Amino acid sequence: MEFFCYHRDRPGSLPLREELGEAHWAYMDRYEAELIARGPTFADDGETPTGSVHIVDLPDAAAARAFAFDEPNYQAGAYRDVLVRRWRNLLGRTMWEFPGGRTGGKRYLVLGLGSGDGADLGVPRAWQDELIAYGPLLSDDGAVWVGTAALVRAADAEAAGAVLTSERYAAIEVQDWEFGGRR
Repeated sequence: MEFFCYHRDRPGSLPLREELGEAHWAYMDRYEAELIARGPTFADDGETPTGSVHIVDLPDAAAARAFAFDEPNYQAGAYRDVLVRRWRNLLGRTMWEFPGGRTGGKRYLVLGLGSGDGADLGVPRAWQDELIAYGPLLSDDGAVWVGTAALVRAADAEAAGAVLTSERYAAIEVQDWEFGGRR
């Protein structure tokens, strides 16, 4: 089962994240085979971390919550909250298989939260070449749509947000994002 995990930074937590950098890396190394995508999000300045995205394939919701809440930065209080949701990998690949590679162009996390009938349940054809990861956010049992998460290459944040049908969501959040993992 695939899960989307988004740890959002607590204000002022950058020194703690820097101190725990190697502990975070070592923890993520344990999940190397299960990771579909990962990487930090940033404030508008492009340098200040605001969170950390991990899309992971794990046996069940309990394993996903353990993954998210046992993470060293979370345990130390660096994050203000964590979103953990079932996710469906509509592209059927990892970020490392993205034809556009790690560099070239700006990258964004686009997170749309909603309810009711699902929206954007298929891969948008106009965006196929720019999508790094894309899929619906679901309830733990996978039966209820609660939003959509995408990692996308785009000219700017406004363009990235257009990957989702805005009127179908209660809110859409767009964050600068970059490929994570050891290089």
